Amino acid sequence: MSNEVTALLIALEHELKAANLWSKMRPSNEALSSTMPFSCDTLSLQEWLQFIFIPRILAMIDAKAALPNNVSILPFAEIAFKDEKADVSALLKLIGNIDSTLSGNHNL
Repeated sequence: MSNEVTALLIALEHELKAANLWSKMRPSNEALSSTMPFSCDTLSLQEWLQFIFIPRILAMIDAKAALPNNVSILPFAEIAFKDEKADVSALLKLIGNIDSTLSGNHNL
């Protein structure tokens, strides 16, 4: 499964860049150390995906650690990106695939 998740994370980076949601500036260490779900008090969802989620999951894969198995990012993403001017339908579908793959629901 780690190869599949890695491919999905690479695709996620690509989709964030395609939607112009990839940041060139790293948030402050304080913003990155939030303990709220999705760091919603200090980061946008795209920043959380870029600076926390993708690196953390890749680090877990590199360390051969157990990956999270109950992931539900899509409901929050649908809300966070609802007013986005760019077409984020492919991004939302990809986030749903990540949720399903990590949660073990491959046929969703």
